[in-house]
Amino acid sequence: MDAAREPRPGADDVFAGARGPSGAFTPDVTGRPVWRLLVRGIGVYLPGWSEPSGAVTVAVPNGRSAFGEPPRDGFGGTQWDVPESALPPGFGPPAFVNGESGFGLHLPDRRKGLEPDREIYVRGQENPSFGIVIAGPASAVGSRVVDADGLVRFARKLTFEELFEPGDASSVPYAVRAARAVQNVVLLDRGSGVGLCAEADQESGTARCPVFVRIGGPAERNVRAYALAPQAVSSHS
Repeated sequence: MDAAREPRPGADDVFAGARGPSGAFTPDVTGRPVWRLLVRGIGVYLPGWSEPSGAVTVAVPNGRSAFGEPPRDGFGGTQWDVPESALPPGFGPPAFVNGESGFGLHLPDRRKGLEPDREIYVRGQENPSFGIVIAGPASAVGSRVVDADGLVRFARKLTFEELFEPGDASSVPYAVRAARAVQNVVLLDRGSGVGLCAEADQESGTARCPVFVRIGGPAERNVRAYALAPQAVSSHS
C-alpha cells in the first residue's frame, strides 16, 4: 500500500486560536502536525463524530510531575489520589500522566496479534516525515501500560509491515526508512472510548503523548481532547 501524502502545512492547516470547551486557548497543541493528524483520523474512522475545536487543559495538581501512573513490575507508580473536582470533566482512568512523556493508558488486559486498521500519511519531499492513524483496540499495542514509547514503537512496526511487500526485496529499504521517520501517531480506540496522540523527536529520540482523547458513544458522537498545562510538560514544536 502506498502511503497517502499529506499536503504541506498552510494557513488552512493551522488551527490557530482554537478554544476548548473550557474556553482556554491551546495553540501549542492545535497548531501541531499531530493535531492535524487527529482531525484527519476522526474524519476517516469516526464519520459523523464531531471533532474537538480545541483541547481542554489538564493541570497536574500541587506541582507534581505525575499521577495515576500504574505500578510497573509491582514497583513505582502514582495512584489516582487526585479529587475529581481538580480535573476537567471526562478526564480520568484509564488515562494517567507521567511527567515529560505526557499521557498514557492503563488497560485491564493486553492482547497481542490484533490487526487494527491504519492509515499512513507523508509530509515533505526531500526529508519526509511519516504519520500514522491507528484505529482499533489499544490493547493491540501488546502491553497493559500504553505510553509514548510503546505507542511509537507499535506505530513504527505497523508502518514497516504496511509498506513492506513480501517477495519484493526492493521494498525493504523504503519500509525501514519510513518506520524510522514516523514522528506523529494517533490511536483511536472507539470500543473503549479513548485515544492517544504521540510525537517522536527524530533528533533526541524521545517520545511523548501531548494529547489524550475521550471518544463519545453513538448517542453523543463527539470527541474531546485533553492537553497538559504548559507548566506540567514543556512545550514541544
